[in-house]
Amino acid sequence: MYLENPIISGKNAPSFAKDTIYRFMKLVQINWIRFTTILAARIIKNAIVPLDSEERVNVLTIDDSMFERCRSKKVELLAKVYDHAKHAYKFGFRMLTLGWTDGSTFIPVNNVLLSSENRKNRINDAASVDKRSVGYKRRQLSMEKGTTAMLELLKTAKNAGIPAKVVYVRNRNKKKDYLCLISTDISLREEEIIRIYGKRWDTEVFFKVCKSYLKLSRECNSLSYDAMSAHTAVVFTRYMMLSHESREANDQRSMGEILLYFTDEMADITWIWAFQMLLEMFRTILADNTELTEEKTDELVDTFMNTLPMVLKSRLQAA
Repeated sequence: MYLENPIISGKNAPSFAKDTIYRFMKLVQINWIRFTTILAARIIKNAIVPLDSEERVNVLTIDDSMFERCRSKKVELLAKVYDHAKHAYKFGFRMLTLGWTDGSTFIPVNNVLLSSENRKNRINDAASVDKRSVGYKRRQLSMEKGTTAMLELLKTAKNAGIPAKVVYVRNRNKKKDYLCLISTDISLREEEIIRIYGKRWDTEVFFKVCKSYLKLSRECNSLSYDAMSAHTAVVFTRYMMLSHESREANDQRSMGEILLYFTDEMADITWIWAFQMLLEMFRTILADNTELTEEKTDELVDTFMNTLPMVLKSRLQAA
């Protein structure tokens, strides 16, 4: 999967074979959730937060997306999962993702590939591994309810010291949740609640970029649950690098201490833009669709891609 990836170096001359990569990915001792969380925390605290003002509202967003393995019937912990976008059951996993955003930059923090807590919906059971290993705990977490797994992801992010004031969770099963925004902070005005809620749409861009450009679920054909977890961690790392590069290339405050003090910070999401997105979402609900329209998602993805340096953009489009 990495031997043909020219995104970084443009060369294909590794000193190892493909089976070496897969053996490494199948290791049950590696905590991939902690790896991506610590990496995200370093990027956020050292590269992003110093460029923002203290009044900036940073949020954690939680959403899930389909991780398809339709052509593989022997994948470990494979399950029948309902795809809310296409309104059909498919073979695969729910990729529950925790992300961080300040309104300008989205950083994926961690994730878990959820199988199903219902034994009848699981096609294959978990492999037998040492119960003391991280791999065993990872498999047990995949068979928990989404709410239980969500709390574990949040706990890991909190222990890593990732700064956030608000957590937004999206409920796909109740469409009316889109139209009712509830805030525990009663001091916030309605416009501010809508503006802050709009930050969560960066997750849609993240999923689209990962599937269209970063080969999520398409370049790893392993049947091992550990290998698939490693694959998602690698994809998350790629997006972190691109997101960080995009911020560095577009935020003049990152060029030095003088510009940090005399240049305005990158614009946060405005409540007008967020309100327009709510109206767009309302139209999709009327059309019996819980997702943003394909055109709007493509527009957001194109905006993200246009912020990247031309070298990275051309290589991603060619990959």
